[in-house]
Amino acid sequence: MARQLVAEGVVLSSSPDTVWRILEHHQLKPWRHHLWLSPTVPRDEAFAAAIQEISALYTRPLRADEMVLCVDEKTSLQPRPRKSPTLAARPRRPVRVEHEYGRAGALNLFAAFDTRTGKVYGRTAERKRQVEFIAFLEQLDREIPATITTVHIVLDNLRMHKGKQVQAWLAKHPRFVFHHPPVHCSWMNQVEQWFSILQRKRLRIADFPDKAALAERLQAFITEWNQVAHPFKWNTKSVAKVMAKCKRAEGSPEVSQPVAA
Repeated sequence: MARQLVAEGVVLSSSPDTVWRILEHHQLKPWRHHLWLSPTVPRDEAFAAAIQEISALYTRPLRADEMVLCVDEKTSLQPRPRKSPTLAARPRRPVRVEHEYGRAGALNLFAAFDTRTGKVYGRTAERKRQVEFIAFLEQLDREIPATITTVHIVLDNLRMHKGKQVQAWLAKHPRFVFHHPPVHCSWMNQVEQWFSILQRKRLRIADFPDKAALAERLQAFITEWNQVAHPFKWNTKSVAKVMAKCKRAEGSPEVSQPVAA
């Protein structure tokens, strides 16, 4: 950095020690970086209200006849069969995975996470359209007891989730109620946390002979998870902390407490 400053004519001379002292004095660490997204949705009353709505679904007491599900898709899951067999771990040697792999198509996993019990519902499909999404909703409708008269669904703003076919299905199934967080607020969808667990425990090394084997492994993990299922901790303080970091326009409201619904 010292040489670059001199080469660009910023200073006549400098040394690494001088640069280091200046950086340390001003508490600068230019070798580090954080990614951030410039907001495209105004951090206004409507934004705060949407955040509060989702937060309330996660934190308020639910009636005996309602439940909250977080829904999303984990897309383009590839089997990636390896050109040579994976070698098991041995003393002082980790698992060895062949670098080269073949192409064997891809799957999409539709999943729903019950925010109160941690139970996961899942379905795999080769395509991701309204047809496949409705098939997953039909599965939920079959598996959720009729005694549950209100099923709150938290899901993102994908066009597929708001299409005409989906809207027609919702009109015929009034117990399903969709709630959409603001754009770029996927951190509010709890199924994303479960996807992270799935990725670490079963998909970190993709080595499946075909799509059928991959689908079987995904369903097996859902079954295993549901045997020890647990909800994720969620509180309004976490929402308030995130909202406080949103540099909103002057006078924009703070979010501190969930709105009762």
